[in-house]
Amino acid sequence: MSAPLILVLNGPNLNLLGTREPEIYGTGTLDGLETLCAETAEGLGLAIDFRQSNIEGELISWVHEAQNRAAGLIINPAAYSHTSIALMDAIQALDIPVLEVHLSNIHKREAFRHHSYVSLAADGVICGLGFAGYRLALIALSDILEEDQ
Repeated sequence: MSAPLILVLNGPNLNLLGTREPEIYGTGTLDGLETLCAETAEGLGLAIDFRQSNIEGELISWVHEAQNRAAGLIINPAAYSHTSIALMDAIQALDIPVLEVHLSNIHKREAFRHHSYVSLAADGVICGLGFAGYRLALIALSDILEEDQ
């Protein structure tokens, strides 16, 4: 039996991790984050498909793909959190568990970042814990999937 697949999606500008505003997002890179997720997933008996896009429509297409391919979804929609009703609608159409992750605490930042459309569709939200938030999201999804068996 193959390991349950978790789709890990990252939104706009996350390809700049390590160089963009390190005082907010830290100095770790997207490649480093992918390695952390892969190692965590392996230890939990999960597989991951880790992706990043700056294009809203591509993220939406990947969410649609998750329905028939993945056991769960972790998404850091980045700035699309605050603007994309279309991404929220795509996530609401899923019948797999979805966790939203943000590296920074969006509630301590500018007022326009306090609202997330994606949060309205997600089963849970982790923010402000940096890379550890992804690790915790994988652990939580593993627990959710075990409970559902």
